Parts: sequence; structure tokens; C-alpha cells
Amino acid sequence: MSNMFEFVAESRGQSGKGAARRLRRKGEVPAVIYGGHLDPQMIVLNHNEVIKHLDREAVYSHVLDVTVDGKTEKAILKGVQRNPARFQILHLDFLRVSMSEIVKVHVPLHFINESTSVGGKKGGIAAHSLVDVEVSCLPLALPEYIEVNMASLDVGASLHLSDLVMPAGVEIVALAQGPEHDLPVVSMMASRATKEEGAA
Repeated sequence: MSNMFEFVAESRGQSGKGAARRLRRKGEVPAVIYGGHLDPQMIVLNHNEVIKHLDREAVYSHVLDVTVDGKTEKAILKGVQRNPARFQILHLDFLRVSMSEIVKVHVPLHFINESTSVGGKKGGIAAHSLVDVEVSCLPLALPEYIEVNMASLDVGASLHLSDLVMPAGVEIVALAQGPEHDLPVVSMMASRATKEEGAA
């Protein structure tokens, strides 16, 4: 898995809401990097550079390079705090990772063959219950996304977590908790026109 992302940061000494506000006014994003059997470290990043990275979906499911004061560490993005009223990133959380230790990451779902599915050809409408799924795996096995193939999905049917085809070495966290956690991912609902045709 090639790494496309490097977050360049500097360490910061001050904490608290006042210090964070001052950084944001300067066009910077306060953040923290933690885990990896090391102490948490407060860092700061350039807001414009952060926005460029977050515009790409893959950043949320990749092992990243976080370079702090010239020293690079492997990490995953665990949290993004946004200002709901403005196009502004307020805070980032990075989790250090070891390439030999299993990580848990939310990976986006990509739905394919929706319009050409069995139910789609009948005028059915897909109702998506999930947009991502938490997986556990070694960092090198971390997938960028999980495909949900809807080709055989008929009206009135659903695909569940257990129906997803996972890459080698990747497991769905919820399924390890028991069969009652086998949640629906997408269902094919009958449209009004389909129901009227059936009634006729």
C-alpha cells in the first residue's frame, strides 16, 4: 500500500481554548498525536494543507505520515472536529500505529451495480443503512474502501455485513461481537410506481 499523504506539523507548547483560538485565527489547526506506547503530543498544522488532504476520501482509511519537527511517524486519522457554520477544521486526532500491530479503522463503502441490479431494473430504490464499516487488520492490509456489489439485489431484499467480500486479513469488527450485530448495509425498496404495477 503506497502512502499518498504526509501531514507536516510542528509541536506546540500551549494548550487550552484560548491558545487554540489564537492558532485558528492564524490559519492553523491544533491537533494531537497519541498512542504507540508514547506520550500524547500537541501539534499544529497549516489549515489550507489540511483541507487539501481531507478533500480526498482515502485519507480517512490510510496509514499516514505525520512529520513533527522533522521526525516522521506512522499514524491514522481518528477524529476530525469541524465548525458546522463555517468551512473550518477545528481539531484533528492522530493515532500512532505500529506496522506489526492490528488497528481498527472506519473504511468507506462503495456501492456498485446499483442501477443495473435485479431490483434496480424493476424500478426499485436502494436505501443505504451504512456508509462505512469498522474493520480490524494490520496497517499494510488496510483497504481504501470496501465494495458493496448490488448486482443480485432484488426488490424487498437486503445485503448485510456478512455478505460483504473482505480482503485477506481484514475483519469486520461488528461481526466478531456475534450474529446479532450482522447489520443491514443496503436494502432495495419498491418504488411507488413498482407497487402500482404490482397491484395492477
